[in-house]
Amino acid sequence: MNAFLLLIILVPAIEIYLFIEIGGKIGAFYTISLIFLTAFVGIYYAKYEGFNTLRSGMSQMMKNELPLYEIVSGAALAFGALLLIIPGFATDFIGFVMIFPPTRKVILNKYSKRYTKEKKFKEDFIEGESEDIDNKKNE
Repeated sequence: MNAFLLLIILVPAIEIYLFIEIGGKIGAFYTISLIFLTAFVGIYYAKYEGFNTLRSGMSQMMKNELPLYEIVSGAALAFGALLLIIPGFATDFIGFVMIFPPTRKVILNKYSKRYTKEKKFKEDFIEGESEDIDNKKNE
């Protein structure tokens, strides 16, 4: 089965289960209030962290360095904010994990090592000279 299809089926099922369990313990009104509270607090904190990431990226650019970590971190922040907007406790938990800098750094470092294998070019090039042939014909 496709992993994406499985995810589409499992996430709502987990969220419904958590709504029923938590609603049974604390009541429906408090459950709904908690969902809105986590969404508002999460979005506010995501905005705060987004501005910090933007500021850090601008300082990297001022140093003429590529703000690669900041770009990936900004994408992770956007994904975390999206998860916080979606109502549910499991998505809120994953969203908060993506927003907090220490956990975001651990997650991004784990996955960045998988995709960044630096290839060292030792003697894999040929030195040569070139000249423009069209300019010689015109002379």
